[in-house]
Amino acid sequence: MNIRLSLSEVFLLEVVVWLGLWLLNDYLATLLTLILCAIVSAVLLIALIAEAIERSKVPRRYFYIMGLSILAPIFAAGLYLFIFGGNLSFLERF
Repeated sequence: MNIRLSLSEVFLLEVVVWLGLWLLNDYLATLLTLILCAIVSAVLLIALIAEAIERSKVPRRYFYIMGLSILAPIFAAGLYLFIFGGNLSFLERF
């Protein structure tokens, strides 16, 4: 089965998954957002540098999806914080 999602569909799907994680456990979502955004950013930066040095057969869509994979958790975190007024439940315990 060949399912090809558009970039906007990929972004919306990622945001829905991230928002679900934020609603279930905001502490875990905070950690994963920070860690995964840093890792994906580093991989994207290295891939862009390698692409600039020598062109490869990697489609441009890869770079766009990597960029969306950085933006989606940040957008979901911002939306969660906006909806709940900036309150994180794990910070209220202290």
